[in-house]
Amino acid sequence: MADISKLLDIMARLRAPGGCPWDREQSFATIAPYTVEEAYEVADAIERGDLARLRDELGDLLLQVVFHAQMASEQGTFDFADVVAAISDKLVRRHPHVFGETQIESAQAQTRAWERQKTAERNGALLDDVPRALPALRRAEKLTKRAATVGFDWPDAAAVRKKLDEEVAELDAELARVGAERDAARIEAELGDVLFVLANLARHLHVDSEAALQGANARFIRRFEYIERRLAEAGRPLESATLEEMDLLWDEAKRTQE
Repeated sequence: MADISKLLDIMARLRAPGGCPWDREQSFATIAPYTVEEAYEVADAIERGDLARLRDELGDLLLQVVFHAQMASEQGTFDFADVVAAISDKLVRRHPHVFGETQIESAQAQTRAWERQKTAERNGALLDDVPRALPALRRAEKLTKRAATVGFDWPDAAAVRKKLDEEVAELDAELARVGAERDAARIEAELGDVLFVLANLARHLHVDSEAALQGANARFIRRFEYIERRLAEAGRPLESATLEEMDLLWDEAKRTQE
């Protein structure tokens, strides 16, 4: 097994005087977007079933952890060993059925116990630690799932569906305004409410809203590529087709691909 100390030493050298100018000028804030990006690349490799790429992407993600730990070490706040100790302690604490005497009979029971332990450890307001950097749909699900733990929730999916109709009606009312009465900020707010309720409808239906939207994205790509391919077979550039022609090919793609 490779020794993590080699990677830690490399990162320290890159940040040291005489190291890499780019690495030396970075901060937690400038590195954070790369950390998020690397996590998405890990997820993409998993979705594609590319294990060789997954190995490489996990290395890139590990580098992000090491980078942040090195910067913290330079400030005297914590180091990589502290990161390892913290997650090790957390895993033991949240798995008393493995490392203690507690008996848990199923994965569902473990999930409930995990959430109870997280609640006990939480400091501050209920929603404070829901990460702001999450994709908006996923954050909407997490925010309302957290609120639901104290009873602030719709009773069932049917109630959420009714709320969706209400929010769409409010959006329609804003879209019906004309001239000076039309307010882009209000339209954005009402559209946001629609998306928020949709995320919660997905939660009540036990559907991952991000996965559902990714599936829709994939279907859009397949169908649009079908349009491009059919036009190319006819010797026509995409720009030459009318909207009606593309709509017909879109419907054809739906029939042939599903």
